[in-house]
Amino acid sequence: MKLIVGLGNYGKEYQNTRHNIGFMSLDYYAKKNNIIIDKKKFKGLYSEVSINDEKVILLKPQTYVNLSGECVRDFLKYFKIDINDMLVIYDDMDLDVGVIRIREKGSSGGHNGIKNIIENLKTSDFKRVRVGISKDKEHDVINYVLGKFNEEEKKIIEEKIEIISNIIEDFTKYSFNKIMSIYNQ
Repeated sequence: MKLIVGLGNYGKEYQNTRHNIGFMSLDYYAKKNNIIIDKKKFKGLYSEVSINDEKVILLKPQTYVNLSGECVRDFLKYFKIDINDMLVIYDDMDLDVGVIRIREKGSSGGHNGIKNIIENLKTSDFKRVRVGISKDKEHDVINYVLGKFNEEEKKIIEEKIEIISNIIEDFTKYSFNKIMSIYNQ
């Protein structure tokens, strides 16, 4: 069984904000495949699906991004999922808008949601898809990540979410090295 986690903040006021790229990615994949992510457990919304004959949980923690770790930890433990079978999708201010970087492990890079997951799992060795949202020196970080994409950024992000949908599919059938070689730009 695999666990695919999209990070974001719950609530209508946060829909389509930069910090919600993980939620947006899972929502797109779910809509494209007629999946409803509506089961509730451990402060998370999830759906159990089959992708390429592999059992997969699509998870959207409902704890705000910065507190995602407890929900992720509880899902791994309850469903007995190996951490090597987990993929986390989230925003990254250090990458230009729409740039996708896939890594097997790494630091939090200043992302408080990833920092919280690392703290709760007691390791930084988990697979991740980082999606660039760029930086804005004119606004403080909080207002920027909680802000919405402009029209130009929206077009870029919509294209990249389609690619992330392919990454989700490929996570169930290819080695992670192959996925990195296909999708890292």
